[in-house]
Amino acid sequence: MIEEFFNRHAALEPLRGDILQALALLKHCGNEKGRIFTCGNGGSAADAEHIVGELLKGFHLKRRLTEAQVNAIAAHFPGEAEAIASALQQSIAAISLVSQVSLMTAVANDTDPSAIFAQQLYGLGRAGDVLLAISTSGNSANVLLAAKVARVLDMKVIAMTGASGGAIKELADVALCAPASRVDLIQELHLPIYHLLCAALEDSLFGGGE
Repeated sequence: MIEEFFNRHAALEPLRGDILQALALLKHCGNEKGRIFTCGNGGSAADAEHIVGELLKGFHLKRRLTEAQVNAIAAHFPGEAEAIASALQQSIAAISLVSQVSLMTAVANDTDPSAIFAQQLYGLGRAGDVLLAISTSGNSANVLLAAKVARVLDMKVIAMTGASGGAIKELADVALCAPASRVDLIQELHLPIYHLLCAALEDSLFGGGE
């Protein structure tokens, strides 16, 4: 999977080490039952939602429930266990911080607009979780504050940004700096990167991959 990715996306070869480091952080988080939080603005907000969509349900794999999980359902609903289990898939715990419109507008109105993601993370994050912070400039105030709160909570921070890295680069455990400077081109490079991360993480947790 990894080699096929870089064969298809040669422009991202210089990021190989950083991508593999980010994947290692995500694998550790998943193995330890941590949670992955995402945030971003505009198109990056759409990416944040997209990532969570790939993680909470099957992406490349079906992620069928284990026998123990089916038995747990049967203990409560013996006559419906098969139907319920067939409707569900195993999940990678992931939360998008861009979804809570009521809370975000309350924070923006009542306290500080730059805290719309940080406030959520302060209430939900814990040591061992990962923040996947997306900012094409690397300088979005609300993303930077979320990254700072993540550090306070002893979370890991993976930044996805553009060639310059911006201020987020200094706050991140690993920065995935897409080799482009124009916003749309950065976003076009972010998509295959996070698709790889989601697929490889899924394979590691549910497909027998390393």
